[in-house]
Amino acid sequence: MGGEMAQIQRVAVLGAGVMGAQLAAHLVNLDIPVLLYDLPLDKGPTNGRVLQAIHGLKKMSPPPLVELERAGLIEVANYDDHLPRLSTCDLVIEAIGEQLAWKQALYARILPHLAPQGWLVSNTSGLSLEELSAALPEDLQTRFCGMHFFNPPRYMALVELIPTTRTDRDSITVLESFITTRLGKTVIHALDTPNFVANRIGVAATVITFHQAQNFGLSCDLVDDLTGPLLGRPRSATYRTADVVGLDILSHVISTTYTQAPDDPFRALFAPFPLLEGLISAGALGAKTGAGFYRKEGKTILRLDPMTRSYVPSGAKAEAGVKACLEVSLSQRLACLRASTHPQAQFLWAIHRDLFHYCALNLAYMAPSAREVDMALRLGFGWSLGPFEQWQLSGWSEVAAWIEEDRRAGKTLVDLPLPDWAMDPQRQVVHTPQGSWSAARATLSPRLSPPWLKRQHFPLRLLGEGGSTAASAGRTVAESEAARLWTLDEDILILTLRTKMNILGEVALEALDQALTEAEGHYRALVLWSPDPHFSAGGDLKGFIETYTRHGLTGLALAQERFQRVVQRLRCSAVPTVAALQGYALGGGCEVSLHCTRRVAYTETNLGMVEVNVGIFPGAGGLTEVARRAGLRALAAQSPLQVADYLQEDLTRILRCTVSQSAQEARSWGWLESGDVLVPHREELLHVALTQALALAESGYAPALPRLFPVGGVEGRAQMLAGLVNALQGGQISAHDFEIGRILATVACGGELPAGTLVNVDYLLGLERTHFGPLLATQKSRERIQSFLETGKAVRN
Repeated sequence: MGGEMAQIQRVAVLGAGVMGAQLAAHLVNLDIPVLLYDLPLDKGPTNGRVLQAIHGLKKMSPPPLVELERAGLIEVANYDDHLPRLSTCDLVIEAIGEQLAWKQALYARILPHLAPQGWLVSNTSGLSLEELSAALPEDLQTRFCGMHFFNPPRYMALVELIPTTRTDRDSITVLESFITTRLGKTVIHALDTPNFVANRIGVAATVITFHQAQNFGLSCDLVDDLTGPLLGRPRSATYRTADVVGLDILSHVISTTYTQAPDDPFRALFAPFPLLEGLISAGALGAKTGAGFYRKEGKTILRLDPMTRSYVPSGAKAEAGVKACLEVSLSQRLACLRASTHPQAQFLWAIHRDLFHYCALNLAYMAPSAREVDMALRLGFGWSLGPFEQWQLSGWSEVAAWIEEDRRAGKTLVDLPLPDWAMDPQRQVVHTPQGSWSAARATLSPRLSPPWLKRQHFPLRLLGEGGSTAASAGRTVAESEAARLWTLDEDILILTLRTKMNILGEVALEALDQALTEAEGHYRALVLWSPDPHFSAGGDLKGFIETYTRHGLTGLALAQERFQRVVQRLRCSAVPTVAALQGYALGGGCEVSLHCTRRVAYTETNLGMVEVNVGIFPGAGGLTEVARRAGLRALAAQSPLQVADYLQEDLTRILRCTVSQSAQEARSWGWLESGDVLVPHREELLHVALTQALALAESGYAPALPRLFPVGGVEGRAQMLAGLVNALQGGQISAHDFEIGRILATVACGGELPAGTLVNVDYLLGLERTHFGPLLATQKSRERIQSFLETGKAVRN
């Protein structure tokens, strides 16, 4: 597999539009050299279009760049002057406008300059790949396919690969391994049919919802409340998603199905939708024009009244009885909705029924199997369950009978019976451990097992597919409600926490302490990993408050000392310790990670010591650790008296509760070190962590000997206090923030010692304990903690 990925080292992106520029950004995020092309400007800088697009990346939200400075890594090019550079690229991604003639004309222009064995792919969202490839030379046709990324490409996990009849099916594995491991995406194979899989089904779901909302007379805000998180779908739901995508773009995708899929049984539903087309004609294209189905006026969100075409107040919510149906078990949800007479419930049953109907009638023509449909909706549209999963979970035969009953009663949007395979009385499932149903082949289609999938110990599985889970895989060494100690490889021990958000309370710390003892006695390394979205949201605030209430400052100091001791064991352990980071690594979770031998981080990891938000500071060794690192950097620079200069930025981040927006940003801070490893694909995190742990053990690991380091001293503290005074006088921080900042500076700079004094870790840990309890005991800190526990929101009093 490594050899396959090595074949793609340099990439070109053709087209510096919104998608092309973001693709280039994603590539440089992952340190992949990229050239970004567009037409030259007639006036001004020749590369002006590309330069403007790159500049625009810095203003986009969510940010496509992991660090703004990476914009400068994108190589600028134009079609007149720089086509010969294409010969240095192993992969060329075409991402220009969705016009067949434009794309084919560009292909003809670049052909003489492509690398002999390079790939040409199109990021088209729905044009025929067969037609696009028709004008290409035969040898290039084998190295041409569709590679459809979803917007925004940094954040969306799905990529559709669409081969043509002439694409080399063996060589396409080069692309799939590159997309998976280097770009961090999950690939589904799609058929070369209009809008492929994800947009075909996702837009069908939208169109069905539009029609049924009209039939039931439901407003767009009510529909969005019904079809968002209550259904396990994104908060933007239906109409808000349309506004975000852009109504003109949505209309184009709908039109593609209408014009290019004449045999679609639901084709009539994709005809121009009067309300949508009316908004487009009025220039109301959604979020990008400030108005679409919604319009924001100040802080007020208005919604479109389809009858008057005016904007009125929004805020309609699902009725309590309907919400109760949505809160029953997933297997009973559809039965509850169908049995209800409430219009909202009937609407929800109708959009499920009609989407199931659509998927069943079209499956043979639009997807290799039911698996691609459900994966596409999960990864491309953020649904918690795909349509076939929900149907299967609700009872296949029963739901099929309901659909047929409604069809005969004239309730379905299309009067066509379900296909025979769906009505088979023996059928109970479409997803099994052996594979998923392929309507085209009339058999189960087994899941592919390419070599790179071995890097994913627990790949995403659909309901019914089976497979091992992190809760039961491997051999259990010890287990409790708070944690599991287990192994996949007998050499390496894994600790998986089970607390909410992997909060580090007393029982979690006991499990970590036990894991270290067990690892040092019987294993070669310890890995901290969880299948949950987040590494750890931090320490147990509620536990701290309860300890203080029951046992006062003395009890709190003892609890803090236990926390510090366990964290220090991570650094001093006789075996290497590896933190596998993903999602949030905040507060105490961040402190734990900083003390491990090595960190392996998913690229979209958010690190931060955010304790100031709740009126305290990093007291489990985190403040000591940033001071230690600053001191060692000052020593290396032969500037032991200027430690404060190396410490200032970290203390500012801690005071402001700054959270990194990526692992790359955390590495630029120095919180992830040069030896730490970044992983683009979340599902490969455990594999890489285990590999790194074993490599450390194989290298003859021994913990580094403790070193003394200089502190900033009273001089450094004074320097930092001057900055705090300015911030306070400028209204940037509150008086309590100032007090916390003063304590941060005091502890990190070594208390009353002069600048440059050499200290050890224990000295600063003692200062952490001296100041932590009294700060927590202040009224304003307890107000912050109480507010956070009650509302989940920080109050900067």
